[in-house]
Amino acid sequence: MSDKGKMSAAALTSRILAALFGGYALAYSATAFLSVYLPLGRADRVAFASLLCFAVWVAAIVFVFATRSAWRAWCGPLLLSVLLALAAFLPGTFGARP
Repeated sequence: MSDKGKMSAAALTSRILAALFGGYALAYSATAFLSVYLPLGRADRVAFASLLCFAVWVAAIVFVFATRSAWRAWCGPLLLSVLLALAAFLPGTFGARP
C-alpha cells in the first residue's frame, strides 16, 4: 500500500478548520451578496439567500477536501468570501447597490 493517499494529522486538522471557518465565511458573504443583488422582493431575496447558504457551505466543504494542498483549501473559500463581501457591502455612493 502506498503512502500517497495518507494525510498527516496537521493537514487534516487544517482542512477541517478551513471547512468550518472558511466555509462559514463563504456562506455568510454569499448570503449577504445574494441578499443585495437578487432581483426579487426584499423578503424573498433574504429567504432565498439564507436557504442557499447551506448549499454554498456544503460546496465549500467539498472543495476544501478535494484540493491537493491545505494552502489551496484555505485560499479558495477565503478569497471568494472577501470578494463577495466587498461587493455586498460597498457603500451606496458607488452605485453598486440596487
